[in-house]
Amino acid sequence: MVRGKPVALDDVSKGIIEQLQEDGRRSYAEIGKAVGLSEAAVRQRVQKLTDAGVMQVVAVTDPMQLGFYRQAMIGIRATGDTTKVAEQLAAIPAIDYVVLTAGSFDVMAEVVCESDEDLIELLNHRIRAIEGVLSTETFVYLKLQKQFYNWGTR
Repeated sequence: MVRGKPVALDDVSKGIIEQLQEDGRRSYAEIGKAVGLSEAAVRQRVQKLTDAGVMQVVAVTDPMQLGFYRQAMIGIRATGDTTKVAEQLAAIPAIDYVVLTAGSFDVMAEVVCESDEDLIELLNHRIRAIEGVLSTETFVYLKLQKQFYNWGTR
């Protein structure tokens, strides 16, 4: 994800985002009633917001229900240009989240794997093979307690 300048949002666009954060399947007609726009105007605004990269409308799944029995967060210590390491990590399909950090780790990556064997393969042959990766520390998820994306807008 490449970030540009922040987009200035009016109260109506913020309202549309908040409606979709509550329920991503909410109809444009329902959203329109809540924010005072027509269904067509909401559709147009949603398209502009997604095209601008302000938001995505996606189905969030439970990996366990889909056969991905091992999730983990991997802390990565790197040398050199950490953005290059992050770009290579982001290209790996099993990695769903990559962030540059300050502190003990230079990069954090969340992974979703089918099994522990897949996680070992990912660590040894994909992640640790990236030039600049010095070390990794894996935090295996035992239970997903909370996962929400409805933090609203400013």
